[in-house]
Amino acid sequence: MLVIKNTGYGMTINNINVEELVEQVKSQIATEKDLPPAIKASLDLLLLVVTLLLNRLGINSSNSSKPPSADPNRTRKPRSQSGRKPGGQNGHRGTTLQPVTDPDEIKILQIDRRSLPHGQYREIGYESRQVVDLDITRVVTEWRAQILEDSQSKRYVASFPEGVTRPVQYGIGVKVNAVYMSQYQLIPYNRIEDHFLDQMQIPVSGGSIYNFNQEAYERLDCFDQWVRKQLAASSLLHVDETGINIGGKGHWLHNTSNAEFSFFYTHSKRGGEALDEIGILPTYKGILCHDHWKPYYKYGGLHALCNAHHLRELERAWEQDKQQWAQKMIVLLKEINTATDEAGGRLNIMASEHYRKRYRALIEEAEKECPAPDETKRKGIRGRVPRSKARNLLDRLRNFENDVLRFMDEESVPFSNNQAENDLRMTKVQQKISGCFRSFEGAKIFCRIRSYLTTCRKQGLSASEALRLLFEGKQPSFMTAE
Repeated sequence: MLVIKNTGYGMTINNINVEELVEQVKSQIATEKDLPPAIKASLDLLLLVVTLLLNRLGINSSNSSKPPSADPNRTRKPRSQSGRKPGGQNGHRGTTLQPVTDPDEIKILQIDRRSLPHGQYREIGYESRQVVDLDITRVVTEWRAQILEDSQSKRYVASFPEGVTRPVQYGIGVKVNAVYMSQYQLIPYNRIEDHFLDQMQIPVSGGSIYNFNQEAYERLDCFDQWVRKQLAASSLLHVDETGINIGGKGHWLHNTSNAEFSFFYTHSKRGGEALDEIGILPTYKGILCHDHWKPYYKYGGLHALCNAHHLRELERAWEQDKQQWAQKMIVLLKEINTATDEAGGRLNIMASEHYRKRYRALIEEAEKECPAPDETKRKGIRGRVPRSKARNLLDRLRNFENDVLRFMDEESVPFSNNQAENDLRMTKVQQKISGCFRSFEGAKIFCRIRSYLTTCRKQGLSASEALRLLFEGKQPSFMTAE
């Protein structure tokens, strides 16, 4: 088994420093005078290929956008000591099981007086203990509408409740449970069928589960329009996108969110065409937090860049390109973030100017270590001069300084775009479980229901209660509070 490690001092494979070995071979080739030019050119090309392959092997979750699960020989890093005692901290909202004042069933335990010593006894109270258990059962309600007949044999039938339209049909509880497991817990249809049949003796087909999801989608049309307006009117938005598989073809799932609302939308395109169709960003004038995907710069008033992405890219520049400035920039950005947190989310003017000067000084230092390519060497050749990944990163940090450091001057702006990435995380879980969406309609259903449930959770409403309100035809209180 290959054991690959990547540090700032070079990549090792089975404890062999491969980068040092490559440099030694280059030196030997350069000093070998009798080597034919063709062989020397072939060896140089081979070493270039080895270097490129080494760079690919060195990519992991700490220096790229790869997930930690894809890291080779992954080991968990020990958490840094916080100095706090183990367990829940002061102010933490616990979930300890508590006794209830109105138990569903009370069972009285009598003392067998034959086991007591002889004497006179009187009852002075009781000691109680409660057992909280679960009873999963089917509940069938039969509505019997009275029929009256007059002297002319004309019949009059009492009206059934709204929604009771068939001789036998599923109730709201079944729909809520099915949509909850399908769209919130991401359980496959066949396992939901087994759950209903095994636990409650209710036969529910995959087609019925799809129909429940379709009904929820249609009932959420008003919410869909409402949440877009709320996001368009907010002062800060987080935006991100991720690739998804629909019927074997690549599509994009777009996320627009903040601490209060979430909106998901699927589209075949990643850029402006999709963002315009969503309709939130074209009129948006607030701060847009993202990972420097260029189409986002067509929208919003101000921008804030995700520094979690910058830290990973800086880590790659330090580990693979040996850029000393990158390591120093990692330390500086983390220091600014800590100082901002300790200041309550925003630095004062003096502290902000201090860190901004240090940032600019480090950029100037980086310019010497990682200079821009010579434009004169490509005279007459069209197009932009190719740059290394480290140089592209340096250009971004220099040209978008205000967007990189906005988190230290605006209290509402966070250090990273984790809000959007966290909201998208369950989408990746869905793709791992199911592999893909079977149809574009299924993806649309998932996005709208997930937008509703995620928003309800942010508003303090549980997913189960949110779905019950939906199928009862009621709106959550946060939608009617305006």
